Parts: sequence; structure tokens; C-alpha cells
Amino acid sequence: MEYLSILSRIAHVATAIVLVGGTVFMRFVLMPAAKELPEAEHDQLRQRLTARWKRVVHGGIALLLLSGLFNYMQQIPKHKGDGLYHALLGTKMLLAIVVFFIASALVGRSAAFEKMRQNRAKWMGLIVLLSAVIVGISGFVKIRG
Repeated sequence: MEYLSILSRIAHVATAIVLVGGTVFMRFVLMPAAKELPEAEHDQLRQRLTARWKRVVHGGIALLLLSGLFNYMQQIPKHKGDGLYHALLGTKMLLAIVVFFIASALVGRSAAFEKMRQNRAKWMGLIVLLSAVIVGISGFVKIRG
């Protein structure tokens, strides 16, 4: 069971690195560079990127949910009665759900979220900020024990 715990933790952290790193790259490198393209080329690039990135986002969210639940279930017995631990993990989970929602809305096709997609830079910035808070909470909880 220990090998599975290690594998799950590695999968969780690696998936978060890929998703957050990809978002940082797109928000702060690709989007500013793509603004210089003619409108038609910019739209084509956005459509192609979204089609590919959507698969990474959806697969990553699924992997984070599965590995996160497994990791949490492994830790529950070690933190019985530890209110701060559960409060911090609950906060982390709620923030992650918000990040998952925003990321899904940005790669989705629903007309209800078109206004969000029109302001991708703002929402991707929020994803990066919330992800940094999640990493901070995770680091604190891990060091605290």
C-alpha cells in the first residue's frame, strides 16, 4: 500500500505542476505573443489550443480528484480531532473546485460562459492566484504534520 500512496502523491503533484505551469505559460507568454497575430490567425490559434488543452484540463482534473481523494483517505486516520488540518484541507478543496470550474469554463463550449472566455487573461490570472494559495496551504499542512 505504501507504493500506491507514493505513486498517488507523485501523480497528484505532477498533474498540478502540468496544469498550473501550462496556465502560467499561456497567460504570461503565449497570450501576449499571440496578440501580435492578425485576428484570423489569432482565432485559429485559440481554437486549436483550446481543443488540445481541453483534453489536458479534463484529464488533469479527473486525476487530481482521484489522487486527491485517495491521498486524503490515507491521511484521515493520522489527523483525527485535528480541526485546523480539516479546515485547511476543506479550504483547499473548495478552492480547487473553483479552479476546476474556471478551467472547465475556459475550455468549454457553453454559451453561458462565453463572457468568461472573452476575458481569458483575467480568469487565467485568477486560476494562477488561487493555485498559489492552494500550494501554500498544501505546503503548510505538509510541514505542520
